[in-house]
Amino acid sequence: MNSTISPQAPTALFLSHGGGPLPLLGDIGHKELVENLKAMAGMIEKPSAIIVISAHWEAKKPTITSGAHPSLIYDYSGFPAESYQIEYPAPGNPMLASEIHSLLNKHGLGAELDDQRGFDHGLFVPLKIMYPEADIPCIQVSLVNTLDPKEHIRIGQALSELRHENLLIIGSGFSFHNMRAFFSPPNAEAENMNASFEAWLIDTCSNPDIDEKERTQRLENWEQAPFARYCQPREEHLMPLHVCYGVAQRACSNVFELRVLGKKSSAYIW
Repeated sequence: MNSTISPQAPTALFLSHGGGPLPLLGDIGHKELVENLKAMAGMIEKPSAIIVISAHWEAKKPTITSGAHPSLIYDYSGFPAESYQIEYPAPGNPMLASEIHSLLNKHGLGAELDDQRGFDHGLFVPLKIMYPEADIPCIQVSLVNTLDPKEHIRIGQALSELRHENLLIIGSGFSFHNMRAFFSPPNAEAENMNASFEAWLIDTCSNPDIDEKERTQRLENWEQAPFARYCQPREEHLMPLHVCYGVAQRACSNVFELRVLGKKSSAYIW
């Protein structure tokens, strides 16, 4: 009797993508981030396709890029001219986009397709470091603009049903995203608040002794974490992590701790 091996569940990866295009410009404050992205890419098999949930795209409903050749969206301002000439000509994947659309709708998430939207810097900045050849088909899935943690975990749970060889789902956000703090002089109180939230997040995502009911409750009620609103004044950069957890529904397999622009941040692989 012959048996067939089904394609595996997707790999999920939450990364902190840094400040605009700075990781591509040699900024010293992003040195550890660049090293981290390269290290993560080296730890997983080259993907056949990549789905990116970027902190920089919010919509009323989960929306999926479905164009065959998406352009780039330079969704930042005030950077050198070269920042607006970055290229990352990765193809789209309309068939996979349609499959994602059907899957999200099967789960009652009311998804939509968008064949005109391009890739924002939450996709092309980290991927240009991780996979510079730009030869892997990519799709973006938006956040929902309510920023409801439960809904973003549900999106991940729906995406977990995708079955393709070496499919990679990336949550592109930032575990610390207080813009004012990035530009304020360092002090012990700020360092403590940053470190306390990071310790909570790392424990929540990686502790194997936490059962999944508790882990889910922690992420759904993330605002109760120590200094949560200091580290995430608005949570759009955290919600991609909730999608990644929804995909995996277990403790992560790898934690990466790094400093970006002088602040503690983290990244995770499931």
